[in-house]
Amino acid sequence: MNEKLKSILFASGALFLGFAIIQSPDQSLEASLRGLSLWWEIVFPSLLPFFITSELLIAFGVVRFFGVLCEPFMRPLFNVPGAGSFVWAMGMASGYPSGAKLTARLRQERQISKIEAERLVSFTNASNPLFIIAAISVGFFHDEQLGILLAVCHYLGNFFVGICMRFYGKREFHQPKKSRFSIKRAFYELHATRLRNNKPFGKILGDSVINSLQTLLMIGGFIIIFSVINKLLFIADITPFIANIFNFIFSIFGLPDSLSIPFIAGLFEITLGAQMTAQTTTPLLQQIIIVCFILGFNGLSVQAQVASILAETDIRFFPYFIGRLLHGAFASILAIILFKPLYSDIKPDKMGDVPVVDYVHPTSIWSEALVFFQQYGPMFTLFSLLIGVLIIMKRLSK
Repeated sequence: MNEKLKSILFASGALFLGFAIIQSPDQSLEASLRGLSLWWEIVFPSLLPFFITSELLIAFGVVRFFGVLCEPFMRPLFNVPGAGSFVWAMGMASGYPSGAKLTARLRQERQISKIEAERLVSFTNASNPLFIIAAISVGFFHDEQLGILLAVCHYLGNFFVGICMRFYGKREFHQPKKSRFSIKRAFYELHATRLRNNKPFGKILGDSVINSLQTLLMIGGFIIIFSVINKLLFIADITPFIANIFNFIFSIFGLPDSLSIPFIAGLFEITLGAQMTAQTTTPLLQQIIIVCFILGFNGLSVQAQVASILAETDIRFFPYFIGRLLHGAFASILAIILFKPLYSDIKPDKMGDVPVVDYVHPTSIWSEALVFFQQYGPMFTLFSLLIGVLIIMKRLSK
């Protein structure tokens, strides 16, 4: 693309955003507060412990240790080093964009090559179980059983993306030496990694906290701005216009037009898209297909977060984007295949494809976890930010 044209497009987009915010300040403020609430209550407190722990595990060589142990199965399956198993597991447990964050760290540590990092980042960004089961299934659909189906489709779809992306970069492929399972060699690599990182423990811990807080502040900014953009596009009738284009595509797959606007909203921001989809009166299976694609695609908000993280390295964004399209397609197909065995056949009321609106487990551990984060998440966020400020002030005073 011509650089002058890019300059015009970027400037026009910024002008449109500024003008739209001035024209609709109330709606912009409402959308901004909604994004801030999501980050303040859920995203920050759920991701910060994982980010800090991951930084420490990398610094102390634990990731290298598990990388050596997992090499024998990660290399044949996904054509990535064994350290990718840690990124894969943490990406599923903590949610996006931790997979990209950890992949970038491994690349900066030179534990993986550029092509291996691009393979790895394409299938290690996933939603965490709390968001899938508590926020979407219990919070939006009022049905915890649905969360099992969504989680299986989401994580299994990501597995298939990893299998497909193992062939990416074949021209630059170099067959590594076959590695055997060796605890002795794993301990040796752990020890060597720790010795190379000869910083004091206090310095390592402080760096882990600061780096994690910086990443989470960036994530919060993206969540807020994309929440505002999504709202402004709807007010400006741009979302309905784009939805009309998707109506034709939906008709090919037998999906109703009423799902097109929630689908477009979900392409920008997952939470709003899933919520709008759950509020439609369409059959439940069709709603699940849309939600599975939205979760797999990650939404442009998450993709922008990933792009910002990858920009600090030489990892290209395009393979990740292709992985998101594949993930959305795989998850939607799996939803069609697994809806009957994982949901309708074992649902107590046997309601089949009728939307369930009154089925809630009041004592569900997932609903309790969601309530816990909503109650105590803001206090944890504020306390963590305060610690970060104190660490920075202490370093500046030296």
